Amino acid sequence: MTDRPLLLLDVDGPLNPYAARFPRLHGYHAHRLSPSTWLARQEPGSRSRRRGLRVVLHPGHGALLRALPYELAWATTWMHEANEMIGPAIGLAGELPVIEWPELFAHDPDGLYWKTRTLVEWAAGRPFAWVDDMVTERDVAYVRAHHDAPALLLTIHPRRGLRADDFARLREWAVRTGA
Repeated sequence: MTDRPLLLLDVDGPLNPYAARFPRLHGYHAHRLSPSTWLARQEPGSRSRRRGLRVVLHPGHGALLRALPYELAWATTWMHEANEMIGPAIGLAGELPVIEWPELFAHDPDGLYWKTRTLVEWAAGRPFAWVDDMVTERDVAYVRAHHDAPALLLTIHPRRGLRADDFARLREWAVRTGA
């Protein structure tokens, strides 16, 4: 563990801009992957199950993420499979810590994104930045009220994924918080 803030990474949206049209994504490569959470929702023997989930990833994102002054961790439904399938495809070698969700896609009684409460608990009072495509103002308010350390919740549009301005914003925030 370091004194650097955490960078909590979602896959689908920030790293896999799943809503984009592939030809527009300069530098991205398409992959066919079969994460267990996705497989569990597919019909046995179906064509989509046999082909795998189409995921578009940028092989340079790993180096860009490692260059940021953060301790990286996965905050995704891919959980440990992110280390096996996503990390190598984006050039992010090694095992990152993983937030293990007690229940995927659970309904929150207060209308929070289902990841928010677990993520704040997992951060355990450390400063963090969280990149995800589903974060709302309600989540921002919850983090502000229930997490004493600095936090940046950066909503990434699933059509564009992480871009240069997002990396710049993450770097600037970490520097401002003393990383």
